[in-house]
Amino acid sequence: MSEIKKGNISIHAQNIMPVIKRWLYSDKDIFIRELVANGCDAVTKYRMATGAAEEGLQVTVTVDKEKGELRFTDNGIGMTAEELDKYINQVAFSSAEEFLKKYQGDAEGGIIGHFGLGFYSAFMPADKVTIDTLSFQEGAQAVRWESEDGMAYAMSQSDRDRRGTTITLHISEEEKEFLDTYRVRQVLNRYCGYMAVPIYLEDTADKPQEPKEGEEPKAPQPINETHPLWLKAPKDCTEQEYKDCYHKLFNTFEEPLFWIHLNVDYPFNLKGILYFPRIRKDFGGQEGEIKLFNRQVFVADNIKEIIPEFLLLLRGVLDCPDLPLNVSRSFLQNDGYVKKLSAHITKKVADKLNALMNTQRETYQTYWDDIHPFVKYGCLRDEKFYESVKGSLLLKTTAGEYLTLDEYKSRNEGKTEKKVYYTSDAARQAASVKLYTDRGIDVVIMDSVIDISFMQHLENVGEEDKAVSFARVDADADGLTDSEAQAADLPQEQMQQLFRDAVGDENLTVKTQALKDHDLPLMLLEDEQMRRYREMAQLYGQGFSLPEKPEVVLNTACPAVRSLAAMADKELQQLLARQYFDIARMSSRPLEKEELSQFIANSYRIAARVSEKE
Repeated sequence: MSEIKKGNISIHAQNIMPVIKRWLYSDKDIFIRELVANGCDAVTKYRMATGAAEEGLQVTVTVDKEKGELRFTDNGIGMTAEELDKYINQVAFSSAEEFLKKYQGDAEGGIIGHFGLGFYSAFMPADKVTIDTLSFQEGAQAVRWESEDGMAYAMSQSDRDRRGTTITLHISEEEKEFLDTYRVRQVLNRYCGYMAVPIYLEDTADKPQEPKEGEEPKAPQPINETHPLWLKAPKDCTEQEYKDCYHKLFNTFEEPLFWIHLNVDYPFNLKGILYFPRIRKDFGGQEGEIKLFNRQVFVADNIKEIIPEFLLLLRGVLDCPDLPLNVSRSFLQNDGYVKKLSAHITKKVADKLNALMNTQRETYQTYWDDIHPFVKYGCLRDEKFYESVKGSLLLKTTAGEYLTLDEYKSRNEGKTEKKVYYTSDAARQAASVKLYTDRGIDVVIMDSVIDISFMQHLENVGEEDKAVSFARVDADADGLTDSEAQAADLPQEQMQQLFRDAVGDENLTVKTQALKDHDLPLMLLEDEQMRRYREMAQLYGQGFSLPEKPEVVLNTACPAVRSLAAMADKELQQLLARQYFDIARMSSRPLEKEELSQFIANSYRIAARVSEKE
């Protein structure tokens, strides 16, 4: 084979920075994406240059463990010796740019990258790289290029007899993992699973199975899907296709709740699908995943600069042709296009929620338990998002109904003095909840970690004439008096001292009130704002703790309280007072270790005292 040329790679001074950036690839397996993308470019260029609708155009990745080679072959446009010299030996000279100047047209979207720069990623795993190529042009001669270090090279004639290009990587000893077919398939699935040209993976060690007698030989299947769902028009997609796409993208059998199909051509180009998964109310261990693509080429997961922070719990795919393949954080943080992209995604999510609320409310309500944490978080983080969706925010009642804030205020007008009563634990606080629901007042459930902040947000953003405040069912006893009850005239000072002695708190406040529930001995109340402040301090691990300051409300309508006040056995009286107090406290929170031990001990003492009397 005669030698055509030897030399050293010419690096244009103005392109030195892109070369440096190429070495900033965080994943060394990225070279597979780059070389497959170059092959797809070559096929696309061939189609554009010839107008061919030729079948069988493809890229093939071949693992040859015996020879220690990984080969990337395409049957695209190929290169002449002059093109090879120009596009490979002058690093960062973009053949894609020059090609598009020559062949302008709608097919521009098919050109992925810059052949030359991405090609040099081949030297990351290889100690020698060879190119064999034959141009589609009539009369062209096949040519070979080879280099061991990416700088010195030799060009010669090649014996290739078919149009296209083969890039052969002689894998170094340190990178033998890339001679494992499973490993290569893993990388291809990650980066190339949706490229626009069929991609095949071959292993020279695998012998094709002979078909059984009478059977047709099975044609090999590409490893990628060339027409992904997100590039189709929403009207052409079925519900099952959306679900199948979700299962494949995220390797899960779980069903998404619903989805948003993004299909924007102006003022920017954006395609994609955002899926709403079931979201746990505490976010614990919950992670979403948004896959970012550039013209069907995988770029990265969860680029926070593009996806609004509160949407990172979602799953989905975004295809943004106007973003570079090798995005950097600093670029994204300062790019105006990215900010507009993020704002548009936020708007589309708000539009979807409002559409569901307005046209499919019953269905929307079934989603609310799953999606409300991220919706509330979005309201806290993005004022525009809150303004867009505030009419679609729901409050779930203990009766299982879903009301907007306006609906709640309308239904409870005249009963709550502009308050929304809520429970943070419907089972534990059942006795307090019952006091309100028995009066026909709705109690809403606020039991996720974000709800304290969300309630404060709603209290702060309301217009003055529509102001609202939230109060937990054990925050006050306003309006819970039974005016018709036969209330006992309890000795106030005596009962206050009894409970102070029983609890061991000389500052404990004890009040008397005839409550609607005659079987409830007492309630423990705590100021709403002080409790919120204490819970927030605990939640965010601040280095201090605020003491609880409960207030005891003795139910004068309860026979058990009247009996307690008249009890002659002072020891049993104090034991029962402490027992009533602890039971009431368990309605707001679990007893701590020492409290629980004392509660159990008191229970045994009370049982013993009762047995003695019998």
